[in-house]
Amino acid sequence: MTSADQVVPPERQRDAERTRAEILEIATEEFADRGYDGARVDEIAARTRTTKRMIYYYFRSKTGLYVAVLEHAYAGIRALETQLDVADLHPARAMRALAELTFDHHEAHPAFIRLVSIENIHRARHLRTSPILSGLATPAVDVLGGILRRGRDGGLFRDDVDALDVHMVISAFCVFRIANRHTFQAIFDRDMLEPGRRDHYRRMLGDLVLEYLTAHVARA
Repeated sequence: MTSADQVVPPERQRDAERTRAEILEIATEEFADRGYDGARVDEIAARTRTTKRMIYYYFRSKTGLYVAVLEHAYAGIRALETQLDVADLHPARAMRALAELTFDHHEAHPAFIRLVSIENIHRARHLRTSPILSGLATPAVDVLGGILRRGRDGGLFRDDVDALDVHMVISAFCVFRIANRHTFQAIFDRDMLEPGRRDHYRRMLGDLVLEYLTAHVARA
């Protein structure tokens, strides 16, 4: 067999990519709704235009599929962060834009928040096996780090925090709002996803981050 005989025709390649994308979409819903232990590959296959055997062909195992779902979910927000054009924005405006992007993404992708919560129950046992794990953090750190450097160079931001500190603050607010929506409403009778409060919370997040970054500078 020659190398030419081994080339995958473009149409077959596109079909394979569509099939894989469909499996990931349905598997994301199943794992987010039922958790790792509760999700069934048979059910995922039944909801797609493929078979259990084909799922194992693409992902090798249920664990392989679950890890691919986690990678795909994290890659989504990381791609948005790298596409955010903030290089020419004032550092405060750039920081607010990044916070708002995270706010919007997490609100639009509640399955992502459920997946993160589920994987934390498993103490990141599956995520730690990902061959692309190290690359899942780089975009967020790079974008935040660049904004922080510009803010510090301009005398606007404090110099005793790093990109991961800010990432943690932004994520804490955005994840809490989605993950704790129902318990918070049950206890306090307030729906954090009520449309009338959305703009308030979106501004509140940016205000919190910027107040934290500028408080030390203001006192000095």
